[in-house]
Amino acid sequence: EVQLVESGGGLVQPGGSLRLSCAASGFTFSAYDMSWVRQAPGKEFEWVSSIKRGGASTGYADSVKGRFTISRDNAKNTLYLQMNSLKTEDTAVYYCATGWSGYGRRGQGTQVTVSS
Repeated sequence: EVQLVESGGGLVQPGGSLRLSCAASGFTFSAYDMSWVRQAPGKEFEWVSSIKRGGASTGYADSVKGRFTISRDNAKNTLYLQMNSLKTEDTAVYYCATGWSGYGRRGQGTQVTVSS
């Protein structure tokens, strides 16, 4: 059974940083591209970032480019999202997902709240 468990969310002030993690199990993690998506209150899902199965290639939404960094550790079956210079508009539930598009299997999400 595919399981994705996100962690690392929380409350942070504008300009602060958080590191999200996604622990994967039940499938061959290293064989899959992975992504992060987010959903703000009352809004649609928004693609945030993706990484190729080997980790050599990444992509970012314009809204997070230069502030967020996606990475993965295939030996630990874990996906990461380092978020720096956080803004209030980054407030959302963040989900990891299988596949590049972000429309694959998703975890339960972790809440990120950016507020002073």
